Amino acid sequence: MLGALIAAGLAGSFQLHRSTPRNVVAAHSIGGVLMGYGAAIAFGCNIGAYFSGIASFSLHGWLWGLAALGGTWIGLRLRPLFGLANPKPSDSVC
Repeated sequence: MLGALIAAGLAGSFQLHRSTPRNVVAAHSIGGVLMGYGAAIAFGCNIGAYFSGIASFSLHGWLWGLAALGGTWIGLRLRPLFGLANPKPSDSVC
């Protein structure tokens, strides 16, 4: 978190917010619960399950990757329900 704070400060995009809209809090909370559930059913770190699976030529790593792409597609379709805009390729700072 400290690294993200420093990076945002160096990029000139650091802002303190006094309040966060309820729809954003709801979207982030649901996303956090789903990530926690994913980690629980993966028996640990869900990202580690992907990288370890691919590195060991296991089918579960590839299936995890496909499920992650499907989850991303669903998540992008659900963002407007919470009043959030979908990111555009020009939004990236990388």
